[in-house]
Amino acid sequence: MSLPFFRNGARVALLSLVALGSATFAQSGLPSEGTKFLKAVRDGDGSAVTQIVKESASNTLINSREFSTGDTALHIVTARREATWIRFLINNGANPNLANKEGVTPLMLATRIGHIEGVTELLEAGADVDPLSVTGETPLIFAVHRRDVPLVRVLLKHGADPDRTDNSGRSARDYVELIGERRLSEEFADGEAKQGEDAAQQYGPSL
Repeated sequence: MSLPFFRNGARVALLSLVALGSATFAQSGLPSEGTKFLKAVRDGDGSAVTQIVKESASNTLINSREFSTGDTALHIVTARREATWIRFLINNGANPNLANKEGVTPLMLATRIGHIEGVTELLEAGADVDPLSVTGETPLIFAVHRRDVPLVRVLLKHGADPDRTDNSGRSARDYVELIGERRLSEEFADGEAKQGEDAAQQYGPSL
C-alpha cells in the first residue's frame, strides 16, 4: 500500500468520524427543557425554575423525570425537606403520585425522612396515602417503625389503612403490638375512635 493512499484513507476515516460526531450532536441537541428545569430545581434556583415554568408551552414539564433515577422535581425538593418548593410545584401541576425507578413516591420519601410538613402538603394535594414499597410497606408502617407519633397521627387522619400488610404478612397495627409503645397504641385507638365518630354522622332528615 502506497503512503499517499494510506494518507487519503486516514483522511477519509477522520472526516467520517467528524461527520458521525456532528450527526450525534445534532440528534442530541441542547439540553431539553426538562433537563434544564430539573437542574434548576437541584440548584435551588427559584428564579430560573419560575421562569422556565412560566415560559413552558408544555404542561408535562413540571413532571419531568431524571434519566438515571426517575426522580421528579417533587422527589428532589422532598428529599431536601423544602415544603415551600413542594407547595409551589403542586400548585403548578406536579403529580404527587409519580414513583421513581425504585418505586418510591414523594410521600414515601417524606415519611422515611420524617418530614411531617412535606407529608401533610403531599396528602392534602391528593397523594395516595397507602403506596407500597418493594417490600410491601406503606408509609404508615414506615412511620410506626420510626416510632413517629405525629407522623402516624397525620397518616391515620388522612385515611391510612392500619391493617394493610407488607410482604411479611404484618400490618402497621401488628408492628404497634410488637413494639409495645403506649403512645403508638393510643394514637391508633384515637384514630379509630375518630373514624367511628365520622362514620356515625348522618346527614338528612331524622326518622
